[in-house]
Amino acid sequence: MSIIAWIVIGGLAGWIASIVMKTNKKQGLFMDIVVGIIGAFIGGFVLSALGLGGGFTGFNIPSFVTALVGAIILLAALRFLRK
Repeated sequence: MSIIAWIVIGGLAGWIASIVMKTNKKQGLFMDIVVGIIGAFIGGFVLSALGLGGGFTGFNIPSFVTALVGAIILLAALRFLRK
């Protein structure tokens, strides 16, 4: 079940992050999932380093927020590196 949770949460977080960062037209469903899953790792690291908890604990709201924050950070970093 955890693999499915990673894919679903990652897909949703990557999709919403791509809308926020206005990259939705450039990436498809697969990239949304990849960005969301990598974002979950980044968000967990950043939020735990800031002492705000973080981490991916399953199919719940805190895990989604962690993945969303990390996905937005990832897309912002990619945008910065491309310029």
